[in-house]
Amino acid sequence: MKIDNHWLNQVTKVYSPNCDERPVKEDVSLIVIHCISLPPDQFGGDYIDQLFCNQLNPKEHEYFKQIYQLKVSAHLLIKRCGEVVQYVPFDKRAWHAGLSCYKGKEKCNDYSIGIELEGTETSDYTDVQYKQLNKVIKTLLTQYSQLSTEHIVGHCDISPERKKDPGDSFDWERLSLELPS
Repeated sequence: MKIDNHWLNQVTKVYSPNCDERPVKEDVSLIVIHCISLPPDQFGGDYIDQLFCNQLNPKEHEYFKQIYQLKVSAHLLIKRCGEVVQYVPFDKRAWHAGLSCYKGKEKCNDYSIGIELEGTETSDYTDVQYKQLNKVIKTLLTQYSQLSTEHIVGHCDISPERKKDPGDSFDWERLSLELPS
């Protein structure tokens, strides 16, 4: 896995309009892990792509009526089957963290990379998701010098009043964060 012009190679690309310029383009210093399922507690399909591309149809599910107008995105999604989808190039600001603060520095979207795992806060993530997440993180750590293994957090860590993801079901010990030699 490599990064070319801020895009991972060998992954599916779905371009989200929900991004903009980072205030400091070179400041990519935090990785935020999230979880998502659409509809809630259901996996598969392309509803996440639709949400991140402002194409979610509110008539397709009762829950979608609450969220279809949201303008949100993440840099990456890792599906349950291990497929990696990239929506936003890493040098752009994706809209994933909302109101957030990390070590006294607010607006985490400004300087973070958002990675969504298809899942819920209470369901186990798949082995292949952990495998792909480790590959992605290692690739990011080698490409962006301001990133480090100490600055990988859950959404719950930067927005504890509002968010619980990736949840208790996420096994932080399954991350292999040593840099490749």
